[in-house]
Amino acid sequence: MIGSKIPATVITGFLGAGKTTLIRHMLANANGKRIALIINEFGDLGVDGDVLKGCGEEVCSADDIVELTNGCICCTVADDFIPTMEKLLARKDRPDHIVIETSGLALPQPLVAAFNWPGIKTQVTVDGVVTVVDSAAVAAGRFADDHDKLNAQRLADEGLDHESPLEELFEDQLTAADLIILNKADLISAGELEGVRAGIAGHLTRKPIFVEARQGEVAPEVLLGLGIGTEDDIANRKSHHELHHADGHEHDHDEFESFVVSLGPINDAAAFTEGLKALITTHDILRLKGFADASGKPMRMVVQAVGNRIDSHFDRPWDAGEARETRLVVIGLHGIDATAIRAGLTALTG
Repeated sequence: MIGSKIPATVITGFLGAGKTTLIRHMLANANGKRIALIINEFGDLGVDGDVLKGCGEEVCSADDIVELTNGCICCTVADDFIPTMEKLLARKDRPDHIVIETSGLALPQPLVAAFNWPGIKTQVTVDGVVTVVDSAAVAAGRFADDHDKLNAQRLADEGLDHESPLEELFEDQLTAADLIILNKADLISAGELEGVRAGIAGHLTRKPIFVEARQGEVAPEVLLGLGIGTEDDIANRKSHHELHHADGHEHDHDEFESFVVSLGPINDAAAFTEGLKALITTHDILRLKGFADASGKPMRMVVQAVGNRIDSHFDRPWDAGEARETRLVVIGLHGIDATAIRAGLTALTG
């Protein structure tokens, strides 16, 4: 029965872990397999969808990419995800494989459970849940996922007498995983990487597969074709929300804020990128991504920042009639100073 269903892969992971880079590499090496993408972007600018549409891969045309921008996919399953799947399955040219990239805020559990929905369960199966981890961030202690260490800190600091929502979210994404990608392995030592692996495995009751990766480079045959049927086991992979709040209320995303900044052309691309590092550090920006209009350059510049690690490159020429502009999504914790950040970004354009 599973063999007659379309396999679907859920790719999850925290902000900036490298999900989009992983998918782009997968598309570039899909060997003719037709893949449909469902992207759940966080923020008001569909950066990830636009980047993927620009990949130019025949195996995934613009028509095969669907963006869900109405909020976290795990909170809008009935309103957004189910109708999108039904529309996709109604097409005559159905895909060979469906890949779903969740936002960094999404809990995989309710999304996977939705594959048991009548009308979907008979046609699609969850091939596997892939969780992408920013190994360098975890090694640096950005997310305290070691409960023993956390408990030791609590003894010395009353302020740690509760679990961070970010920790819970990180753990929930790991709990749901069939395959964990330890991405950005090249940014840390072998010993640090082994520490990340051991720390994650140490508090998981299941034993998912671990794969190390640099810049999201994982062979498609590793990502696709797992044949797990995760929807049948998702009840055994409960999230913190399910365990602690069995009343069915949606989980709280108030700890995050995002906003879009529109700017004019950037006179000096190198200086702009360098200036971003200080701005990100000053305001503790978790994630910054978007496109920039670099003066004198015929191509659009992509900007992706995780913490103060910034990647920028020119991805394609500006289309004829396309408005050249700089638009960036900024994501941070609740209370982030949007006014100061806008002013800081504006100053960098000069």
